[in-house]
Amino acid sequence: MTAPTTGSTTEPVTAAVSADWIRDLPKVDLHCHLIGTVRATTFAELARREKLDLPDDPERIFRDINSLPPDPALYKNTVIPVPQGRSADEPEVSYSLFQASRWVTEALRDADDLTRIVYEAFEDAHRKSNTRHLELFFDDVPEHLSSLGYRGSVEAYAEGIRLAERDFGMTGRMIKGIDRSKSGEEALQGVRQVVDNPNEYVVGIGLDNLETAGPPERFADAYRLAGEAGLRRTAHSSEHSPTAQNTITCLDLLGCDRIDHGYYVLEDPEVVARVRGEGVTFTVGSTTSRRSWRPWRRASIRAMLDAGLGVIPCSDDPGMFPTTLSAEYGILNEQIGATRAQLSEMAVRAVDASWLPDAERTALRSEVAQSIVVLDRRDGQ
Repeated sequence: MTAPTTGSTTEPVTAAVSADWIRDLPKVDLHCHLIGTVRATTFAELARREKLDLPDDPERIFRDINSLPPDPALYKNTVIPVPQGRSADEPEVSYSLFQASRWVTEALRDADDLTRIVYEAFEDAHRKSNTRHLELFFDDVPEHLSSLGYRGSVEAYAEGIRLAERDFGMTGRMIKGIDRSKSGEEALQGVRQVVDNPNEYVVGIGLDNLETAGPPERFADAYRLAGEAGLRRTAHSSEHSPTAQNTITCLDLLGCDRIDHGYYVLEDPEVVARVRGEGVTFTVGSTTSRRSWRPWRRASIRAMLDAGLGVIPCSDDPGMFPTTLSAEYGILNEQIGATRAQLSEMAVRAVDASWLPDAERTALRSEVAQSIVVLDRRDGQ
């Protein structure tokens, strides 16, 4: 098998789908980090309230988020060439996504703040992208909120989802983030918290943070416990480490239901053939805080499409990049060249890959499929 072609990342290679079609398409977002959804205005308000000692104005910090790439020596001779220099849109002073996320976390004071940011995440997804179902990653309880405990924090998040479901007619679920920079034992303890404190909205776990900080096999015990308890499983994989093997480990050892990112599966034609044959779903983001890598991301997604892989767009950290799920669909069409049929297939695949109960998933799938028919007719298709 030869390496898939990359296509163009700067010019559309297919007829553009109307902005109205993309806007009105009912969408599902399965890869979205709660802290990364926080609005710049909300961060500014909370930071000033808490009198955080920041190096710049909170809204300017958000504007200048730009995570610098790791050692370029790691990314020589990849199938899709990784940019080695800076991009034209990088700010003079950059703030990494992780640093901005830490500052946002420090500004959170109580359960009401947690409920607020969840509600606003759903509100933005609903109003900006017509998102019908949203699955949010949440992190460990920070030390300054330890009085809430795991149970109190999760209940605060759940209240935000309940309010959003009431106000926007959406559905939502939450994914306990497993920080791969920590030990396997810490991960196991985190999963035990989920298992010992069941909540209807917490349905799975997901391995996150920089892939180079922790190999997936470190977390086998935590994922085994999650599987035994009936939790769903995903993992960021083949995103920062230029190898397809991590994705195979996530599928075979960790038992993942889907893969977040996965661009470096392109490094191994046999892995590409396998994940295509098994219908593995990859949540992909055309936009990243590593601004210089955005062209590489888009070329990789084009190659994944050319290889017949099951990609679906996600917003990832929409408040901080910034982006929206609608914008990601637009980039897929206008810059990556995904056709109307491919976008429609992605919208339906996203429903199928969701962690909703069967009856809710079936109802949402029908809604999305019927809406696509209506939207196509409206566009004269």
